[in-house]
Amino acid sequence: MNRARPALLVALAIDNFGTGLFLPLTLVYLTRVVGLPLALAGTIVPLGTVAGLLVPPLAGRLTDRVGARLVVIIAQLVQAAGVFAYLLAGSAVTVMVAAVLVAAGQQLFYCSLYALVADVAGDVPKDHPFAVVGMVRAASFGAGGLVAAVLLTGFGPVGFRLAIGANAVTYLVAALVLLLCLRAPATRFLSPPRRLAAGPLRDRPYLTLILISGLFGLSLDVFLIGVPVFVLEQLHGPSWLPGAIIALLTLCTSVGGTLALRLTHRLSRIDAMRFGSLLYALWWLGCLGALLVPRAAQPGYLLAVTLIIATANLVFGPRANALAEAAAPRAARGRYLAAFQYAFTTAQVVAPAVVALFSVAVWLPWVVVAVCAVLAVFGLSGLAARLPAHAVHPPPS
Repeated sequence: MNRARPALLVALAIDNFGTGLFLPLTLVYLTRVVGLPLALAGTIVPLGTVAGLLVPPLAGRLTDRVGARLVVIIAQLVQAAGVFAYLLAGSAVTVMVAAVLVAAGQQLFYCSLYALVADVAGDVPKDHPFAVVGMVRAASFGAGGLVAAVLLTGFGPVGFRLAIGANAVTYLVAALVLLLCLRAPATRFLSPPRRLAAGPLRDRPYLTLILISGLFGLSLDVFLIGVPVFVLEQLHGPSWLPGAIIALLTLCTSVGGTLALRLTHRLSRIDAMRFGSLLYALWWLGCLGALLVPRAAQPGYLLAVTLIIATANLVFGPRANALAEAAAPRAARGRYLAAFQYAFTTAQVVAPAVVALFSVAVWLPWVVVAVCAVLAVFGLSGLAARLPAHAVHPPPS
């Protein structure tokens, strides 16, 4: 990255610190402070996520037309409006408005973020810049979560409102930093050639990449929402363990991104992604192994196998994003990267249904996601020859 790098990293750190303050507490806030029944709150927030699925096509076209920097700023402002709406919410209707605004802002953000990072990084392979961004965002999110815990411990219900208000302010500050301090390289935004008018919808290799990355996204989302269910409801483990597992994943992500790139630098992007997918499958099978471990040893065992999924995340994530960016035609990069985000938003919608399979059998969700990871390995094997060679094998940076 060039001299614009510090401004971008500061803005993203502020953004994710605020997200860590409130996002994990959304449902708890709606039930304990707003007073909604859990079933209603648990329905409204996913509906907002589903509504956000309408945003990527608009976000992609807007990014191609006006540039990623402006779209990211707009995304920050929309998210701030949504969080302020949560702060003022007193009924299911106002909560729904807040949920839709937050989901729309998140989709705008993720659809344009990696295009902005690519703009700032310049004409180099994007694996390292994406890894650095991932490390900064993970560390900041974890710090926000720790501060939220302090607020709730020290201030009780008032702590929720303090966390929400601070989250809204962080979005505004991040937008201001991008507006005043970041000058992305000037780019001419031209209409794409007619052969690109359909965007990624007719680009079968790219659609395959989206599908395979969705299998990766499903693994991570099932991990985030499934581990608490597995540990507390199925294993009847200690209440501190899910938080410790997720904290360990966050710590590894915040410090290990560039190290993982160095250790796998001889691998092509496709091969690195295949290795990451195999690690995901191994982690899910490791979770099944917890059923055979003595109860007293289960916390240590689950913390140990968390290192497997942390490694998988570090290996797969930056390479997948870099491959998606490099394989996108320059004239339609915004639309391609916006479409790529469907891999992760769809996973967010599907993951709760996979976790619900615990009600059928304790082993079933793990087997489902392990099978998805194995399918990703085979799918990636056939994809390498169908994507641009420079995207699969980037030149040395």
